[in-house]
Amino acid sequence: MAPSFDDPIFISRATTTTTAAYSKRRKLTDNHHQQPLLPGLPDHIAQLCLNLVPPSTLYSVCRSWRRLIYTSSFPPFLSLYTLSFPTTTSSGHNPTLQLSSFDPISFNWSIITPPTPYLRHICPRHPSFIARNLPMQSISVAGNLVLLAGTTGELLPALPHPLIFNPLSKTWSSGPPFSTPRRWCAAGASRAAVVVASGIGSHFTQTVARSVDKWVFREPNLFGKKGQDANGVWKKMESLIDVKFSREAIDAVGCKGKLYMVNGGQEGVVYDVNSDEWWQMAEGMVGGWRGPAAAMDEEIIYMVDEQKGVLRKYDDVVEVWVDVLEDDMLKGAEHIAAGGGRVCVVRGGGVGILVVDVAAATPWLSALDTPAGQQVLGLHILPRMCSPEFQSPEIDISESWKNSVLAIYRKHGHVKNSGCGAFVGAVIAGNAG
Repeated sequence: MAPSFDDPIFISRATTTTTAAYSKRRKLTDNHHQQPLLPGLPDHIAQLCLNLVPPSTLYSVCRSWRRLIYTSSFPPFLSLYTLSFPTTTSSGHNPTLQLSSFDPISFNWSIITPPTPYLRHICPRHPSFIARNLPMQSISVAGNLVLLAGTTGELLPALPHPLIFNPLSKTWSSGPPFSTPRRWCAAGASRAAVVVASGIGSHFTQTVARSVDKWVFREPNLFGKKGQDANGVWKKMESLIDVKFSREAIDAVGCKGKLYMVNGGQEGVVYDVNSDEWWQMAEGMVGGWRGPAAAMDEEIIYMVDEQKGVLRKYDDVVEVWVDVLEDDMLKGAEHIAAGGGRVCVVRGGGVGILVVDVAAATPWLSALDTPAGQQVLGLHILPRMCSPEFQSPEIDISESWKNSVLAIYRKHGHVKNSGCGAFVGAVIAGNAG
């Protein structure tokens, strides 16, 4: 039987950067359990064992363990996030962007509210562009969603500064002001370095179309000794040699400290975020780049050939694209995200998401519905939010069963933490099926 969408590979612990101030708030005091996690043990000791059990297993056992996996003290698993707009709108009204999250444990979509007011400034559709949507550009960096560019109803840049959504705290914040707000640009991130290049400001200029700005991302809401925002500034970097990357939205894919970008004319360039150097993309790479692309943990770039419906990965040793999986449902792919051993692809028309398990010995594909009545413009894999509302029935277990787990744990008390977690997980798997 094929593994489910909440397989532990997909929901592996998210690697995020956490500030000292935020860490101080991560206390067990937000775990108000009606019963102890493991009878006879303080909750903070019991959690050391439960932290090593797959969240999907804990969710299926009992109410207190289900509550635990959504607290700030439990290592967050990964979830899907989409930026979308309604497929139908009232005449004369601009559609409003919606941020939604899919929880692979409870298998539910939830709308993230309240949205930041700036989302209302971004116009995904315009009468002047009947056959296409206006691009909205967003990236994932350090476990955060960052919006970088969009267009207003007046066809002007929509964002004066980046918009940052932190899923762990479920809060919006602002990045440093852009030197030049822009739209239809190249945008991406490699580790903590966020880069916007080329594009158009309030009107087209050669200067903006060749410009490159870099911002080193830090956790938001940090303040220096004098109360000044310490979230960094945008710095001017080495300019592009021409304006061939303006007038279209381009995803700059971050991998191994470099950004890879290809324009509609199949011209590819590579930017080294550390040395501030540009060079032409290898022929084998740019020649096979035929659709949306994303990097898995900044190690491997995956790309969907949107015409042939083939998912490929790039082998940078021999400089060729290697087929991973072919399926007609991948034809017309529009957006892509990679993380936790999965490659997620938005189908043509922005409706429907395909999930490919690329970590399996034989990659396999499953389909997921998008939020009802929404067309997806952006897709990201980020840490889950805390304390969602549950719609599935709650399941409880008897104290005697928990006591049996505790008795076995005491019997094998010499086992190290990793062994303890695996042992508790084995007991759960054997008794909760």
